[in-house]
Amino acid sequence: MKRALLVIDVQNEYFSEKRLVTYPEGSLANILQAVDAARANHIPVIVIQHTSRDPQAATFRKGSSGWELHPELAARAVNYRIEKHLPGSFTGTGLEAILRDEGADTVTICGYMTQMCCDTASRQAFHLGYRVEFLADATGTLAFANSAGSVTAEELHRAILVTQASRFAKVLKATEWIGSLAAAKPQS
Repeated sequence: MKRALLVIDVQNEYFSEKRLVTYPEGSLANILQAVDAARANHIPVIVIQHTSRDPQAATFRKGSSGWELHPELAARAVNYRIEKHLPGSFTGTGLEAILRDEGADTVTICGYMTQMCCDTASRQAFHLGYRVEFLADATGTLAFANSAGSVTAEELHRAILVTQASRFAKVLKATEWIGSLAAAKPQS
C-alpha cells in the first residue's frame, strides 16, 4: 500500500467567527499529528487550498487572511500544495497526476469540511480506483441551517462518516491511522 495524505482546506476561514469549525473538538490537533506522522513515514503530504474564482468574494478570496493556511499547518513542510476552485480536490487540479507520479494507490483524507470538500474528495478518489482512508477526528464541520432545515455539527459529521464507511472509505481515528503506519513498517 502506497499512501498519500490529503490535507483539505485547513484555512483561516474555518477559524473565524463566521465559519468556526466546532466538531469534533481537537480536529486541528489531529490533522497536525497526521501531517507529522505522514512526514515521519515518508508519506507524501498534499495540502489542498480552496480559492474563490470571484476576486471580490467575501470568503476564500486569494491573498486574504481567511484564504491563508492555518499558521500551524503553514509552518510544516509539505510535498505539494494545490489550489482548487470547487469542492472536489480532483476537479481542475493536478492531484491525480501527482498521485500517479507518487505511485499512490491509497489516499488518506483529513481537513475541512467533512460533508463538503472532504466527502467529495473521498468519493472522487473512490471513483478513480483509489483506496480511501477517512480520518474521523481529523475532519470537521459546523452546524448548518438553511431552507431545507437545520442540523447540528455532530449530526452532520456522524452522518457523513456513516455514509463514507458504508461504501467509499475506511473510517478511522487519527491515532488508529498513525498506529497502522507503525505496524506497516518492516521489522529489522
